[in-house]
Amino acid sequence: MCKKVNYYIQVYSDNNIEDEYYDNGEQMRGKSGTKLAIFDTFKTKGSDLTGEANRQRAIIAILGSNANPAEKTRTGISQKIAKRHDIAWKNIYSGIFRDLDEILLPMGIAEENGRLPLKRGPKALQEIGIPYYHLTKKGMLVALAISECKNREELMTEFFAQADADEKEFEKVLFGLVDKSPVFTYSIFQRYVKAFCEDKIEELLPFDLSKLHDIADESLVIQKEILMTFAELSEQERAETIAFLDKIASD
Repeated sequence: MCKKVNYYIQVYSDNNIEDEYYDNGEQMRGKSGTKLAIFDTFKTKGSDLTGEANRQRAIIAILGSNANPAEKTRTGISQKIAKRHDIAWKNIYSGIFRDLDEILLPMGIAEENGRLPLKRGPKALQEIGIPYYHLTKKGMLVALAISECKNREELMTEFFAQADADEKEFEKVLFGLVDKSPVFTYSIFQRYVKAFCEDKIEELLPFDLSKLHDIADESLVIQKEILMTFAELSEQERAETIAFLDKIASD
């Protein structure tokens, strides 16, 4: 039987604070299981991401941004996403609540980063405030794998600043690649995190890209072959190859 829990939710709008009352009995229910769904697609819609995947990506992008703390509460996240899609934030709050409390927090992808004072509502909640969140080191690694994060180079710098000595093996190469080939660089993070989501890698941390070595990935094999071949070409052959690729591939 689902235990009934009541929550007061703080709403930020034009510096005014309103309290909305939510009942956990009905509105907080969601899918069961703890799974990062950022790469999940509809079985009948090709590569279209599911609503859950898009929602988790949006949450991670907000938590990885430089948004102010009020935008990183459950309500703030809901409002920010809702505004972007021109929908009512209350309609997506339960999904945001579930993704944070049942997925991202238990998996160690996000964590509480502090509390904001609550001016209205139950006295107990006024005393403890409402939590806002940020990405953990593990969460930053996940953020590097999704295009919704627009500050991935900044996150990459912060991630390696927290990395253990053994995790820094790939730091120099990745930073050397990111300026010249950002798409390729972030595709490596994408493959790594996706392998974790597909249970091909047991855990994301410690960060070790060599875990990808034994996972079949044709596109990575092709990229490796092209790079090694290109290194052996003469200057004229390189120019001809680049001209050829310009004709068949868009930027």
